[in-house]
Amino acid sequence: MTHEIPLERRTLHGHFSRDLAPILTIESGDAVAFSCLDSGWNVAPGEKFEPRDEELDDGHALIGPIEVRGARAGQTLAVRIDEVRVGGWGATIAGGWPTPLNDRLRLSDGETHLLRWSLDAEAGVGRDPQGREVDLRPFPGVLGMPPPESGVHPTAPPRRWGGNIDCTELVAGTTVFLPIPVDGALFSAGDGHARQGDGEVSQTAIECPLDRLELTLSLEDRLEVKTPIAWTPDAWLTFGFDEDLDEAAAVATDAMLELMERELEVERVDALALASVVVDLRVTQLVNGVKGVHAVLRHDAIRI
Repeated sequence: MTHEIPLERRTLHGHFSRDLAPILTIESGDAVAFSCLDSGWNVAPGEKFEPRDEELDDGHALIGPIEVRGARAGQTLAVRIDEVRVGGWGATIAGGWPTPLNDRLRLSDGETHLLRWSLDAEAGVGRDPQGREVDLRPFPGVLGMPPPESGVHPTAPPRRWGGNIDCTELVAGTTVFLPIPVDGALFSAGDGHARQGDGEVSQTAIECPLDRLELTLSLEDRLEVKTPIAWTPDAWLTFGFDEDLDEAAAVATDAMLELMERELEVERVDALALASVVVDLRVTQLVNGVKGVHAVLRHDAIRI
């Protein structure tokens, strides 16, 4: 069954919390489909969705939470991304505010640079006012669940239960596996990106609304995960998040070794040797309070 969720005040929230009441309860294996605002709650360029709560809606504009009947903390939620269709416009901003990277690049001062994009979902192309074109690779930046602790939690930092992962590989056709932190799962999604480079170095991608995001949510009893992992048509991905980039890389690598032990039926030290030959570590993002790294193992990397 596919549940169509309307875009309205009742279905939107801007923080993570296990205390938020679910907007919908579904069975494992059901799909949900909805449109969503861009990350900044814009319904059109420069026009904000109203009403909003300044404190509770300070984060990304997310649809949810969605309860999965029978989900229990400690299980695994499989999120299959079935369709990602962008809206007609997007925006990228750069410079003009202090971040460690902007400071290093000497771009913290001065005016913030804004690139507005017109997006053609059918052609898969984005164009800026200078006529420059990029191919689109749309994906939802936020796929996740709240921390198990009560209270209000910001949407910006990704966590082991998902959230603002911001990985350009999580396009239609991908399945993301997340450890469930709370009974019911209480899953939320949003934050449309039309195109992003690994690292998201300006702090934004082409941020855009999504005309349609369709996801299938299933309980996966055969796979236990400690941090997000993903299957794409091309590769397995494992993720690590931490304030320290080295630790984020270590978490992603640790998860990849566990995956290789399971999938390839090899010993851990053998997996490390193989990983050093065929696994790529990529910087997912540098800008969300904690840094993200994803390890990539292509399906065709090792032939047996």
